[in-house]
Amino acid sequence: MSKILGKYIPQASIASVFQLITAHNIHLKIVNERVTRHGDYRKMSNGQHQITVNSNLNNFRFLITLIHEIAHLIAFKKHGNSIKPHGIEWKRTFQQLMLPYLRPEIFPNKLLPFLAIHFKNPKASSDTDTNLSLALKEYDAPNDKNYIFEIPLGSRFRIYNGKIFKRGPRRVKRFECVEISTGKIYLFNPNAEVELL
Repeated sequence: MSKILGKYIPQASIASVFQLITAHNIHLKIVNERVTRHGDYRKMSNGQHQITVNSNLNNFRFLITLIHEIAHLIAFKKHGNSIKPHGIEWKRTFQQLMLPYLRPEIFPNKLLPFLAIHFKNPKASSDTDTNLSLALKEYDAPNDKNYIFEIPLGSRFRIYNGKIFKRGPRRVKRFECVEISTGKIYLFNPNAEVELL
């Protein structure tokens, strides 16, 4: 397992992540990309805990996602299933689990300030933290996608499910975009990745 982990997370984090996986009886599945999520956690009917993480994530995002999902498992074990999935119990657990990893042997110095800010009050997804998401993106393999904030006003773009939109103005934090086929207005985070047409 530690050899497999070495392909997906920073070397200096392997031993402690392996201990977490073993201590909590986690079945880790590395799966093909799912556009709507980076990872998920579920308790199986046999009592084992299954965590899936997308294989296409860079080492730093993979580690954050894996610890995010382990935090769900530990928060539910400790506080019961009635807690909110991304409520205060999960946030505290995630903060405690991530703290030992927030060091330059694991994350580049360039990323550490963004992580420090993010983990003061972690969000349900690192993608909703625009600054962290953009900082992490620098470590991704190159692709042909653009961010919403990069494309000109009035440009047409396609999202992962094939729907086509026209970029509108910025509304406080998000961009107002019109779906071409229906005329409906949707709000997009500035760091949403889209295909410019």
